[in-house]
Order: sequence, then structure tokens, then C-alpha cells
Amino acid sequence: MKILVLTCSTGGGHNSCAKYIKEEFDLNNIECDVKDFFDIVGSKLSKKVEKIYIASTKGNGKAFKYIYKLGETYNKTDLKSPVYELVKLSKNKIYDYITENKYDIIICTHLFPSMAITKLKKDGKNIKLINVATDYSYIPFWNETEPDYFVIPHESLKKEFIKKGMDEKIFLPFGIPVSTNFQKVKNIVKVPKDKDIVLLSSGSMGFGKMDKIVKKLLKQIPNIYLIVVCGNNKKMYNKLSKIKNENLCVKGFINNMNEYMKVSKIILSKPGGLSTSEIVTLNKPLNLIMPIPGIENYNAEFFFNNKLSLVSNTLDEVILNTKLLLKDEKLQKELILNQKNMINKNSASDLVNFVKNNM
Repeated sequence: MKILVLTCSTGGGHNSCAKYIKEEFDLNNIECDVKDFFDIVGSKLSKKVEKIYIASTKGNGKAFKYIYKLGETYNKTDLKSPVYELVKLSKNKIYDYITENKYDIIICTHLFPSMAITKLKKDGKNIKLINVATDYSYIPFWNETEPDYFVIPHESLKKEFIKKGMDEKIFLPFGIPVSTNFQKVKNIVKVPKDKDIVLLSSGSMGFGKMDKIVKKLLKQIPNIYLIVVCGNNKKMYNKLSKIKNENLCVKGFINNMNEYMKVSKIILSKPGGLSTSEIVTLNKPLNLIMPIPGIENYNAEFFFNNKLSLVSNTLDEVILNTKLLLKDEKLQKELILNQKNMINKNSASDLVNFVKNNM
């Protein structure tokens, strides 16, 4: 058995999810490769798409909200989306790559490669396809794909996908895959023992009004030690590094996020599907901050409605909810209990075991 996991670099979550799936197959001694869709088709669109995505999140995400809503509206028609019509042109390069490398099963953590594989299946190619949703909501155009199976974040989301015309029989509510390796925290980072450790993460691309949040947290909340992870946002890293405060630790992109999560009393994070899944598998009190209009709002709603986290939409709410979460141990325990009851820690291993036993 040889597995290919196809991702697409329009955000860190898709790539991280693909990496976790590969890690889990590796643990089971099953050959598995991860490849970026744009790398295979030989397109220069990858960087352009990523830049557009980043640009669309500026100004409180107004452009992203418009693009997302446009997709939702188009999805209600019987027409194929422009996305599908564009992506299907890459089908031959994708098929050549699959056959040349003799892959048996394709797993897609992004819509684009799944659309290309779907077109190949419609053309009569015998390809086994599994989709993996990386957000706690249906996103536009997933219904234009035809996977053999579809991994979704939770059982309660089935109805949402079925309403879009998808077959109930294909859903595997394992959760967003996070490898068991992520939960095995070995080298605990050193932090002050007499402080409340607060981790502030803005996602792989470093979105949000981080500098304002940091300054207010340090000024208004006593006895905290604030660890800020800026991701790939070098400009923000440089700006925050200039703040002189012994209770502030600024990091760029790191490979040991689980260690920083583990030592934190509470976590403030953007509501990305994968990042929130990582946090709750470690059972940490969570405050989701400044959702970008669109899918992040839906992720935040899922977590808030199921009492898995708090949600802060404004700077004042960030401060207020952070204070509340630090002081209220009963609230901390309630969130953690709900996380344990709702979120599957064995999501990646359940996927691998299903593939081993059923495909």
C-alpha cells in the first residue's frame, strides 16, 4: 500500500494536517508521501494564491468575507464553479504523477486537488480518494468532489454536508487529523514558575492586531508571562521584539508548538481548524480571538456553541475574556471536560486504521 497526501499552500492548516497524516502512516510502517498540488501541476499560481489569501484578510478580513460569501452563493446554483473548471485542467499532470509513482490511495486535505482527482474519476480512472475537512464547517464547493470517503471534524456536522447534496454513507467523523506524536510532549520549555503562562498564537501566517493585544495584555493583567508566536510574519516579529518587558517572550515560526501549548495555563489563538484541534487535543482552556469573517467565524461558532472555548471579537473582549479565563478555575475545567467529550484525540490513528482495514 502506497499513500499520497495532496495539500495546497493557501494556509498552514492544510499542510500541517497533511504532515500529521503522513506521520501516522509512518508510525504504522505504511509508505506515505505529501505533495503540494501546485508543485505537481507546475503552476506559478501557488505564491499568487497565497498572497491573495493574505491580502484578503487585511482590514478585518472584509475582502475574504466577500470572496467566501460569493462562493457560498455560487454553490447554491446548479452550475459548476469557476474553481472546478480551472482546476480540472490540471487532471492529466496529476494522473501522470499518480501512475508514475504507483500510488494506491489519494488523501486530499484541500479542495483543489480533490477537484482534479474527481474529474479523473468521472473520466473512468480507478482512483481511491479520501477527502479531509480541515475546518469545523462545510466550505463552498466540497460538494463538487466525489470522494470514496470524507473525514469530517465531528458527527454533528453531517447534516450540514448532507444538505449540500453529499452522500451520508461516505462520512467518517474521526475529527481533524492530529498525529499521536503531537501529544507526546518530551522537552518541556523553561518558563517562570511564579507566573501565569499565557500563549498567544496567530496562526502560521501571523494575522491579527498582535501588537495592540500584546501591549494591553501586559499592561492590564498582572502576573502573566506572555509567549507570542508570530508564525511567518517577520514584520510583526520585529515589531514585538522591540517591546522591552521581562514578561514577554516573542517567537517566530517554531516546530515545537506543542511544548509551548503544554506549559501554558491558557491559550489565545486564531480560530483555524487545525490549530484549534491541536490545542484541544492537549486539553487547554482556550480563548479564540479576532475571527476572520468567513470560515474562521464558523470555526469559532462551533467551539463557542459547544462550550469548547471562549470567543473574543474585539480587543476589549480579548482582555476581558483572558482575565476571566485565568481567574475562573471552574470555567477552565468545564471547557476542558467538553473538549475531552467532543474532540477525538485519536483522529489521525483512526483514519490510518480505517485505511488499513477497509481499503
